[in-house]
Amino acid sequence: MIGMITYDRLWATLKEKNISQYKLITEYGIDKAQLHRLRHNMVVKTIILNELCSILDCRIEDIMEYIPDTK
Repeated sequence: MIGMITYDRLWATLKEKNISQYKLITEYGIDKAQLHRLRHNMVVKTIILNELCSILDCRIEDIMEYIPDTK
């Protein structure tokens, strides 16, 4: 069985840094489609993850987490 990567930590980090999704789109040029993919824990390009870490001044662990399968 395979675990999964989730981006739940991203939303908490955004709130902590007081940055909205709207601001990511309008001020930082993050594509709406990429935010949709992040919201649904889908595959995203590593360049997007890199940009988010730079924008949020955080580590990758602050925006994503690997959750192993429990079986």
